[in-house]
Amino acid sequence: DAGAAAAELRIARLRSDARAKNWLPQLGPAVTLSSLNGLAAGLLLEQALFDHGKRKAERAYAAADVEVAAVSLSTDINQRIFEGLTHYVNAERARAQGAVAARATERLAGFADIMRQRVEGGLSDRSEMQVIAQKLSEMQATAAADHEAEISAMAELAAMTATPVDSLRGIDHLAVIGNTTEPLALVKARSEGARSIAESRIARAGLMPSLTANADLTSDGIDPGLRLGGSGLLGWGTKEELAALEATTDVVDRRTTEAGETAERRIVALERQIAQYQSQAAQGATVLAQTAGNLDLFIEQYKLGRRTLLELVGQYDSYARLERDQVSLGYSIAVLELEIARDRGLLVDGARM
Repeated sequence: DAGAAAAELRIARLRSDARAKNWLPQLGPAVTLSSLNGLAAGLLLEQALFDHGKRKAERAYAAADVEVAAVSLSTDINQRIFEGLTHYVNAERARAQGAVAARATERLAGFADIMRQRVEGGLSDRSEMQVIAQKLSEMQATAAADHEAEISAMAELAAMTATPVDSLRGIDHLAVIGNTTEPLALVKARSEGARSIAESRIARAGLMPSLTANADLTSDGIDPGLRLGGSGLLGWGTKEELAALEATTDVVDRRTTEAGETAERRIVALERQIAQYQSQAAQGATVLAQTAGNLDLFIEQYKLGRRTLLELVGQYDSYARLERDQVSLGYSIAVLELEIARDRGLLVDGARM
């Protein structure tokens, strides 16, 4: 949910702003026993002198937390835009396929009328008319299904947008092949890794001794002092715990590398599929042109009486279905391009998060 991710980003930024000032002295109330019968109140001022980098790690953790939240928001918004654009591309696909099916339906209806006249005149068998009627019904069903798919996809898109989308037409292909922008999955893994390393450094600093200067401001004056904090290096298992924290960096590096490799393998697979569709489209265009030539030849032969109307109808039906499949390929490529753009975070500018 983009709204929740945006809220998390705002919270992370507020935390980061707060942690950015953690090196400043801290001031707060101090209450101590002054006697057996009362309390004395004052102000306690503390300033860390030596903390083994704990406050620096806290600032790094907060900054990494902001990066994680920003990447999560970018991922959510890219996913939402991807879903909306996919609905639009599918609507355009259905519209283009429906146009092919509608033209074929009109043409087949004309052939059906001719056959009906031939049957009524006793020139053709009624079974031939039934074959053509069946092909016409199938093409009408195909056109109706395309129209319904267009309406459904546009309704899904309209539900995601605040402005009318009925007038939108056409698509542009995205220049994603060869793009070197890091996938969002890798960026998130790196940010989460930085946060984990900072967290381990905070934990490590907590095991080490720290030194804090303090001043107790009361009505009697200022009482300065030093305070030794931290758990020190004493205690069973402390050595092992420190070793485990030191290993965090290696684990993070491995996870980040694995995330990057997985994301890149997915993108390479999508690029290969695009190349296959492009090759299929090129071959299909050649086959479609040949089929169109054969159809023209069938028409001429039909006019000369060398081909039957049933043969011509079969040839035209095959041509129309091949044309419909060919039209679909361009939109299949567009969806794959959207997937790559989503994975690389190209559908929305992540730097503006």
